[in-house]
Amino acid sequence: MGDVEVKLYGLKNCDTCKKAMKALDAAGQEYAFIDIRAEADLAALAPVWLKRVDAGKLINTRSTTWRQLADADRARAGEDPAAVLAANPTLVKRPVIERGDEVFVGWTKDVQLALGI
Repeated sequence: MGDVEVKLYGLKNCDTCKKAMKALDAAGQEYAFIDIRAEADLAALAPVWLKRVDAGKLINTRSTTWRQLADADRARAGEDPAAVLAANPTLVKRPVIERGDEVFVGWTKDVQLALGI
């Protein structure tokens, strides 16, 4: 399984992303870090992620970005979550980790176990 590339989408200043990167480094697991705001094509990525992960898990409704969203955008998140995520990259719950066809969201014990950490 070492030949499957791991991509970690997040923000450099996100504490959870830092923890994930530190743990991946400590486990000797290679990964590519992609800045979700500057480098990720969320218009292309969000629909793919949403096929594998429930929108409720991918959209961070506890974030400042969510609280500042207009009611219309919040309503639209239920109908077209990919478009809302593409327009608001910081709404994505971080990190999002891709490994082959798998998509993991957050840095929970379940995610760590799935990645063998």
